[in-house]
Amino acid sequence: MQKVKLPVKVDPVRNALKLLDYVGIVEKSQMPRLEESTEGLRSDVDVTLHFGKDVQKLTVMKGTAHAKVDLVCQRCGETFEHLCEASFIYTPLFERTNEEELPEAYEPIELDENGEIDLHQILEDELILSLPQVAMHPVDVCPRGNMEMTWGEIEPADERPNPFAVLEALKRK
Repeated sequence: MQKVKLPVKVDPVRNALKLLDYVGIVEKSQMPRLEESTEGLRSDVDVTLHFGKDVQKLTVMKGTAHAKVDLVCQRCGETFEHLCEASFIYTPLFERTNEEELPEAYEPIELDENGEIDLHQILEDELILSLPQVAMHPVDVCPRGNMEMTWGEIEPADERPNPFAVLEALKRK
């Protein structure tokens, strides 16, 4: 089955009324910030989206995005492949919508002047946020993963008397 390219802009309200689902890709050339945040993208971004209404009649866009990226291991300095995965739930903000009333799992998003959202920007943001803070190989795969790395010696902590020892003595009486 051939995957289709997803549109850059979508109207979440119209799509939710039609209960549309998207399964497709965003080409890696459309993700320049993700490319800059990593050592490079190995694949296009696979995306699944579902538009609908929830129990509170809020417009909801749920989805997942997956992309293979190259990262530099901070332990050994070698490049490795990482599967970047993101799951998200968005609801558009309207003038009458109060952000405090939204369910905690929903991320609010603003619509542009045409009532649309920039889908590529949202997907790129989600993938960047899902990157690891410290990129490292799994320990069993990393060439330096099994090496013990210590710098300096840790001095033992001072043995201080227990401040509650007096209370313990009173309890025994």
